[in-house]
Parts: sequence; structure tokens; C-alpha cells
Amino acid sequence: MYTQAMDLMAKEGGPAQKPLRSAEEVQLEARFEARIDDGGFIEAKDWMPEHYRKTLVRQISQHAHSEIVGMLPEGNWITRAPTLKRKTILLAKVQDEAGHGLYLYAAAETLGTSRDQMYEALHTGRAKYSSIFNYPTLSWADMGVIGWLVDGAAIMNQVPLCRCSYAPYARAMVRICREESFHQRQGYEALLTMMNHGTAAQKEMVQDAVNRWWWPSLMMFGPPDAESPNSAQSMRWGIKRISNDALRQKFIDATVEQAKLLGVSLPDPDLKWNEERQSHDYGPIDWAEFWRVVNGDGPCNRERLNARVDAWEDGAWVRDAAMAYARKQQQIDKEAA
Repeated sequence: MYTQAMDLMAKEGGPAQKPLRSAEEVQLEARFEARIDDGGFIEAKDWMPEHYRKTLVRQISQHAHSEIVGMLPEGNWITRAPTLKRKTILLAKVQDEAGHGLYLYAAAETLGTSRDQMYEALHTGRAKYSSIFNYPTLSWADMGVIGWLVDGAAIMNQVPLCRCSYAPYARAMVRICREESFHQRQGYEALLTMMNHGTAAQKEMVQDAVNRWWWPSLMMFGPPDAESPNSAQSMRWGIKRISNDALRQKFIDATVEQAKLLGVSLPDPDLKWNEERQSHDYGPIDWAEFWRVVNGDGPCNRERLNARVDAWEDGAWVRDAAMAYARKQQQIDKEAA
């Protein structure tokens, strides 16, 4: 396997030579590749190439960060939900997202990284999270649209991860996908209520939210396959099972029919059925906006990151108290023994 240093040398025109490996390393890698080719799973205790491990740490930690940061745009609406029913539903959903983050951080820790290291990477801006959470939530209808479109796109992305070659990640995703499916249905039901029983102003609010969230939702699947630097290797290793473009197309085809039932229009004048492809054609995505948001210049990037850092610093006394209690209990147990 090429190391990151060797990859960099190749990009800069230097000699791209594989590092010398022992016969044992060659044999271990051959076994690893054979297991991947057979559709088997890799457990935490199994040997794995370093690049495979680093790829998983990057992907799983970014996924965990997305779940935690994703609590922020919805959490702002808990106290402003229109009814007690909607308040309790949203509160339960935000709680679920926190749990998803914990599952994923635990899965990443099996790869030899620590939770503190992952937090530090997030808080310093070195680690990324889903660009979708850097957009503002301007109305109550955004809560429904996030459930329908954002969680719908997440499910489309995440269901194949239940078959990820790294077993701890795949197992975590089984429960996460079940709960995300509920979130998507809840969001759609909230919008359906507004469209079927709401006022003209409420229906206009739903359409406005759809107009703002449609394109960012399509960006959730990542850049086009030809411009996605990690996709090919991730698919080769069974970390990913379906390409970015294929998942995006599948999401669009499913969502068009849901929009018809909901009674909203999708903000894409080029969206139309292609009989030959048996899929929908759609307009160009603004990838310049995508990369601008990913690189920290979105509407809420600074607000989201500052909120996470403030929460970490405000909770320092809780962590210190927990550690002090743990040390005290260890001393008591030691003296009792």
C-alpha cells in the first residue's frame, strides 16, 4: 500500500515507489484483500493496512461530528415548536442524533484513535462534518424539510454502510438507519399536515423551505464521482458500496414522487423524466458553493463551530468532576482489596 507521503510525492512529480515490506506484511495484506474480495468483514482485532485504518477514522469521525453538529440547527427550535406534540417529537429526535454520535465515536475508537483526539480535530477545524449543517433554519417548516430531505438523503447514504467491510461501523449503522428512517417519516408527516390542513401562509412557508434545502441536500452525497478523490479506493475496500452519483440519482428519483404527493414543487427547471435512462434528468449543481461551505465559508460555519467549542469548554467542570469521582472510587476499591 502507498503511504500518504508516497502519494504526495507522486502528485508533485517525485518517484512513486512502494516502501519495502517484509514477507509477513505481504502475506497479511494478501489475506486482507482476499477477505474483502470475498465480501467478508474486518474486525477491530484483525490486521488491516494503515491507509484503510486512516480512511475509516476520517470517515467515521466525520460522520460522528455531523451527527453532533446536526443537533444545533434543530435544537434551536425545540422551545419554539408550535405544539407540545411537535416539541416532544423534536426533542426525541435531537436526543437520537446525540446517541448516533456516541455510537460512531465508539466505533472510531476501535481503530486506535481517542475521543479527545477526534474532538480536538473538530474544534480546531481540521476535521470536517456534513456541509448541510452550515445552513440556517429560518422557519418551523425547515424542521419538516430537514426530516424529509436531509434525513432522507442521509438514509440513502447510510443504508449501504450497514454492509461496510469494517464490522464495528456496519453494526453501528444498523440501529442508526432504523432511527433515521423514523426521522424522515416524521418530517414528511409534519409537512403533510401543513400542506393539507395549514393556511396559505404555512403552505408558502413549506415551499420556501423546500426551495432553500433542495440543492444543499443533493450536495450531501459528495462531489461527482470523477472529482471524489477517496471514492474509488473506498469502494475497492468495501467501505462504500454505491458511488456518489448513483446514490444522488436514486434519491432524486424517489423524492420527485414524494414531492408530488406532498404538493410542492422542486426548484429545478431542468428536472424531467428521461424515458431512455428510466431516471430523472436534473440541472447543474453549484459545486463552487459546496466547496466554499466545506472549506468554512458557509452561512453558519463559524456559528456552528463556535457553539461546539463553547459547549466543550462550558462542560469542563462536569468532565473534571467525573474524573475526580472515578479516581476516588478506584482508591476506595484499592483499599477494600
